[in-house]
Amino acid sequence: MNSEVVIDLEQLAWPALLIDAHGSIHQANGVAKKLFGTVLHQPVPSLVSLWSSENRVSARDFLGGGRPTPASPAFVPLKFNAASGVATQFLSALCRTGDPAQAQWVLQLLPDAGGTAPAGETVSDATMLKQKLDCMLQLAQTVSLDFNNALTGVLAHTSLLLGKTDPAHPWRFSLMEVEKSAVRAAEIVEELARYSRQQKDVRLVPVANLNAVVTRCIGFLRKTHGTRFAWNLMLERHLFEARFDETKVEQAVAKILDNAVEAFGHAGTGPIIVQTRNIQLTQATQDRNVRLAAGNYVCAEIADGGAGIDSEVLPRIFEPFFTTKPTPHRGLGLALVYGIMSNHGGGVAISSQPGKGTSVRIYLPAETSLTQEITVSTDSLKGSGTVLVVDDEHLLLTMAETILTDFGYQVLTASSGTAALRHLSNPKLKIDLVFTDMVMPGMGGRELMDRIRQLGLPVPILCTSGYVLTEEAPPAAGYLPKPFTSTEFLTKIKATLSQHEGS
Repeated sequence: MNSEVVIDLEQLAWPALLIDAHGSIHQANGVAKKLFGTVLHQPVPSLVSLWSSENRVSARDFLGGGRPTPASPAFVPLKFNAASGVATQFLSALCRTGDPAQAQWVLQLLPDAGGTAPAGETVSDATMLKQKLDCMLQLAQTVSLDFNNALTGVLAHTSLLLGKTDPAHPWRFSLMEVEKSAVRAAEIVEELARYSRQQKDVRLVPVANLNAVVTRCIGFLRKTHGTRFAWNLMLERHLFEARFDETKVEQAVAKILDNAVEAFGHAGTGPIIVQTRNIQLTQATQDRNVRLAAGNYVCAEIADGGAGIDSEVLPRIFEPFFTTKPTPHRGLGLALVYGIMSNHGGGVAISSQPGKGTSVRIYLPAETSLTQEITVSTDSLKGSGTVLVVDDEHLLLTMAETILTDFGYQVLTASSGTAALRHLSNPKLKIDLVFTDMVMPGMGGRELMDRIRQLGLPVPILCTSGYVLTEEAPPAAGYLPKPFTSTEFLTKIKATLSQHEGS
């Protein structure tokens, strides 16, 4: 099975061993082989054979009795028997590999300043820091994966209840707040995952709807400010398609709208005009500070009738930490907007007159095909057929079974790839779709898909993961990233089944 994130032990400057939960050594880098010698040449070398009797804890206790923690960033002093016969002390730490399904850990041995380093070797502060950061990156990745699984259950169950709750129900507002909190938590987890990811996310950025982003942001402000502002929306009904990170662009739009509200002061009121439109440029064009190459764009313009910006301040508004606002404003808002738009290949332009208001325009590269304004009804999500759900998380199995059963599907569950194959090999069962997690102990989702294809089973497969799937290891099936809402889940299930029926 291919790991989605791989640690190359040979890139580590100090001894490193790949071990399992029982201390069996599966791999050692060149530095470790040189240090420990022929002990690592045994058919199944073990950590016990390297363990010094001078340690206060046994190898088994260090490994948690065969149940190591998912990742341990703490470096503890331990002694190991080198090939020279000398018990050498190291700062030792267990770090889980990038693929939790392997149930393996990297044991890193950094020379201890208070112990004995290998002969002729010295350790630099920079190397020590790099080793510790590598371990922390693995911890961050493991935490983000586990938290994504938990959020999937929260988000899916909450969205299911919202779909069944009458708009006037007294619990609806609280459910919406739970859903918003889960979405925000998912954004934080994604930032953590991006920080820890050692491989570039090469998935094609999906098509997103700028009208939907703008409408959602205005909906939040309307709820906060009530009728204080007159929102004048002029949205292009046939908007071009654009590929962008919806979460990031939503942050940018929300910040611009917040600035428009603040432009009226604490008690002021007035109109805020929000407009989206398509732009087709046959030649390069300049809009204030933005140079737009020839091509297609979608533009969102937000204009207020507030205080405006002084001419001497206007050239500096995108500078980080520059602000004319009182504390706690840090001057990072428009710098963030500028960065988001620039990273998408677009830009942001601002024009303003003191006392007459400000207009902010954001541009995103677009395609000439048109976005589809999709409204999903509950009835349209209903379906039929038998879905086999495969996941090692019991909470996610329960969540999927609850949602699918409620919308007309028959459901079978399996907590591993091996259990899933038992269902698939039962001639009495007709399974119409397999929905599988990619990362599971033992037989993971990728190996399960390979086995299904080897057996010649024509069943369609939809996979899911809290990890980002990379170009080097694409799934041979549809893909639904965690976390997801019940609507996203049901829509993807139905689309996968329809696609298979039509093929």
